Amino acid sequence: MTQINVAGNYATVNGLKMYYEIHGEGFPLVLIHGGGSDIGVTFGRVLSAFAQNHQVIGVDLQAHGRTPDRGVPTSFEQDADDVAALLKHLDIKQADIMGFSNGGNTAMQVAIRHPQLVHKIVIASSFYKRSGFDSWFWDFMPNATLANMPKPLQEAFLKINNDPAALELMHNRDRDRMLAFQDWSDDAIRSITMPALVIAGDKDVIRPEHTLELYRMLPDAELCILPAGHGDYIGEIEDIGRDGNYPAVAIIEEFLTKAKA
Repeated sequence: MTQINVAGNYATVNGLKMYYEIHGEGFPLVLIHGGGSDIGVTFGRVLSAFAQNHQVIGVDLQAHGRTPDRGVPTSFEQDADDVAALLKHLDIKQADIMGFSNGGNTAMQVAIRHPQLVHKIVIASSFYKRSGFDSWFWDFMPNATLANMPKPLQEAFLKINNDPAALELMHNRDRDRMLAFQDWSDDAIRSITMPALVIAGDKDVIRPEHTLELYRMLPDAELCILPAGHGDYIGEIEDIGRDGNYPAVAIIEEFLTKAKA
């Protein structure tokens, strides 16, 4: 087993110097952040709660947080391969995987491409078809610039990597990935056969109808739609909300820890 420094570690995987953190003990739980984010931005307010019962492995994906860019475009498939390579580096044979927003897409790709590594999967506020968003999202995306990236995300990035050029690169990587996105097949989603929890807010950026569609496509899934927006149910930095009360944590914890019927 690789020696771990809880304060932060780097592993070279697929030519990427990937930053990760490990907190707590128990069955491994990998947390995959959303677009324009990092471990702390997406999970900083709930990570310690999950670490009470799990060995939490938080990752910063390519060009995000403390992980540098490697000079090639990002994709959900490549991010998934990087997460899988990190688990191999850590000698972790199987883990639960939770991804929020774009991180949920990466989590699904881990399950599709490396199913032997995934015990259970939590897909939070994510999509697998372009119809998962209202049309305004796709109308806006070609014109997205750093200037209209949410300020809390910009400030969080610069706090740990005070490099405006790296910030703009992260933004452009995420924008270009979305512009290039093509629908995933229903068969690809049906191949995710491990237990899955699909969770989102009723006022999410992802259409509730699409969240329901994703849930119905998965062979062994549970569905939870909370009265919430995109991320406030887990305290994501853009959506503080709820005064420190994040109901999704208990729901996710119950899903992860209960025995399969």
